Amino acid sequence: MRKTYVYVDGKLVEKGSDEHLDKVYGPFVMNDIQPYQSMIDGRMITSRSVHKEHLLANGCIEVGNEKMETRIPVTKSDRKEVLRHQLSNMSHKEANQILTQIRRKFT
Repeated sequence: MRKTYVYVDGKLVEKGSDEHLDKVYGPFVMNDIQPYQSMIDGRMITSRSVHKEHLLANGCIEVGNEKMETRIPVTKSDRKEVLRHQLSNMSHKEANQILTQIRRKFT
C-alpha cells in the first residue's frame, strides 16, 4: 500500500493521520461588538453592521483599519483655492522671483 505525505507546519506528516489535528482549521467566527455610545451623535451602536454604517455615514474610519493609499483627491477647485491661499501669503517680491524663474525655464 502506498502512503502519501504532506507538510504541516514544516513537518512531513502522513496524509490522513491525526498528528496535525491539534490545530483547528476552519472558519473563524468573531463575536459581535459590545454596545457603545457614539462620540459623534450620542446614538447607541449595538452591532458591528450598525457600527460600519455609522462610520460610513459620518465620513469616519477606524484607526488601524484604513488603507495606506487612502487619500482625499484634490479637485481642481480645491487646487485653485490652495494656490490662491499660498499666493495671498506671498510678498510681491517673492511672487516676481517665482515668475522670473518660470520664464527662464521656458525660454
